[in-house]
Amino acid sequence: MFASAAKLTLAPLLLAQGMGVRKRALILPEAPGPRDGVAGQGPLLRLLIVGDSSAAGVGAADQDEALAGQLVARLARRFQVEWRLIARTGATTASTLRHLERVPAGNYDLALVVLGVNDVTHGVPLGRWLAQQAELRGLLHGRFAVRRVLSSGLPPMGAFPALPQPLRWVMGASARRFDRALAEATAAEPFASHLAFDLGLEPGLMAADGFHPGPAGYALWAEQLAPALAALAPV
Repeated sequence: MFASAAKLTLAPLLLAQGMGVRKRALILPEAPGPRDGVAGQGPLLRLLIVGDSSAAGVGAADQDEALAGQLVARLARRFQVEWRLIARTGATTASTLRHLERVPAGNYDLALVVLGVNDVTHGVPLGRWLAQQAELRGLLHGRFAVRRVLSSGLPPMGAFPALPQPLRWVMGASARRFDRALAEATAAEPFASHLAFDLGLEPGLMAADGFHPGPAGYALWAEQLAPALAALAPV
């Protein structure tokens, strides 16, 4: 409640700061490289990764250094991983829903969802976002035959170097609120899971834009996600 009131009071300043951040932002490209493939040996694990610019590897030189590549490399130590990445810079949950309805469908055991930061920055109401997230999980289960969905928690936006105060504080409070609600929602569903983003944002882990992970950050993130996905893999 306090955060909402503060956001309303500070609205003119937050709007000006947001416009300034967009104007001064260092625009980094998505990581080049394959967005699907097969890696490793062992039991078959079909993995779909869905998300925004962080899932697309912004801040990494190529997909091998990005989240998808580092995650697949770790899972390939135990599984034969058939993987596919569907991620775009600026993606919100709503735009991802529309995009997934148009791309070719498939059959996957697990889906990793990396979404929420752009919903926060776009001011999407929490209730609408939770409904969209639930719709997304339903689409993944139905159109892509996904058995289990793992949602990666929102990062601590209050620690993003690219955001000035008080915009950083407001975005951080909103991200925490969204992430708590997502954790509660997924806990109530038998085929959904949530993993908190437990990664510090020290300068050495961040990309040059101060908004995305760098290769070292993606490596640590993959280290956290890989065991959670392996535990959900079909036996």
